[in-house]
Amino acid sequence: MLYWLHEILHINILGYITIRAGIAFFLALILTLVLMPIFIKWAQKTSSVQPINTWAPERHKGKAKTPTMGGIVFIGATIFASLLTIKLSNVYAIGAILTLVLFTLIGFQDDYAKIRKNQNLAGLKARTKLAFQILSALFIASFLYISADFNTELYVPFVKTALFDMGIFAIILWVLVIISTSNAVNLTDGLDGLATVPSMAALISFSIIIYITGHVKISAYLLMPNFNVGEVAIVTSALIGALAGFLWYNSHPAEVFMGDSGSLTLGAFLGYSAIISKSEILLLLIGSIFVIETLSVILQVGSFKLRKKRIFLMAPIHHHFEMKHWPENKIIVRFWIIAVLSNLVALISLKIR
Repeated sequence: MLYWLHEILHINILGYITIRAGIAFFLALILTLVLMPIFIKWAQKTSSVQPINTWAPERHKGKAKTPTMGGIVFIGATIFASLLTIKLSNVYAIGAILTLVLFTLIGFQDDYAKIRKNQNLAGLKARTKLAFQILSALFIASFLYISADFNTELYVPFVKTALFDMGIFAIILWVLVIISTSNAVNLTDGLDGLATVPSMAALISFSIIIYITGHVKISAYLLMPNFNVGEVAIVTSALIGALAGFLWYNSHPAEVFMGDSGSLTLGAFLGYSAIISKSEILLLLIGSIFVIETLSVILQVGSFKLRKKRIFLMAPIHHHFEMKHWPENKIIVRFWIIAVLSNLVALISLKIR
């Protein structure tokens, strides 16, 4: 709508991506801050609370009555703010909205199943959830490949030119990126605010990279690829604002959890952001915390199956530190520090090519 005002009424200031991104940020922030308390009261009345796994550390039992599915609120605020501020004819911005909608639906189905059953996190069957994720990611990847004037070259950090053109095989990589990132954020979301701040840090990095990628002069100066993806920076900005509002209630001790509605969607959107900014490999650094959490699970499962021995006291790795009796706040803040530092290194890499 704001871009329409720019074109019809010639309000030039609304033509700037940075201005509309700022408006989207504050609109999503305010909406989340206002709507979240209403949602929390509703969730408490309807017993829409977080089921706790019997294998989780003992102190998690105190979180059993905490409302979940908060992701519906901040993702909803993001979509609303984005639709008011983006240029609706931009294919990449529409792809971003589609990513948010599709994975929120998957997450909501999983959350609803858990709440209804209330049986130690018994939500959707793993195969069913993965099938939905694959279909959604395949749809998004194919949408990009067919609808957008988008090249399929693979770029790596610190290298000036693309390694090679993936062609139609890019769809396979993009599906893997979206699914793996979606599940990685889901694994990380185990402590109050643990996934929220690293997600915000990653989104800030992607906002900058996407804006640069969509800017002809800056992308040329930094020897980066150039595509008309700048509008997506407005969506990322809206999501950052919405997450800031969510963190107000999700910080320790959490009044609400994001649930799979939030974590699966956040991860999928980060994967989408990496794809359109040609940062599929850089995502490993930008999402370092999510990578570490996922690797800890893979190593733990692999070690137990092959050697019948555990590497960590419990996986994902944040539970390992809980078992070592680290205070929850200390684990959370230290993970936040790692996330911020890794994102700073990722942004520095843009200049070193």
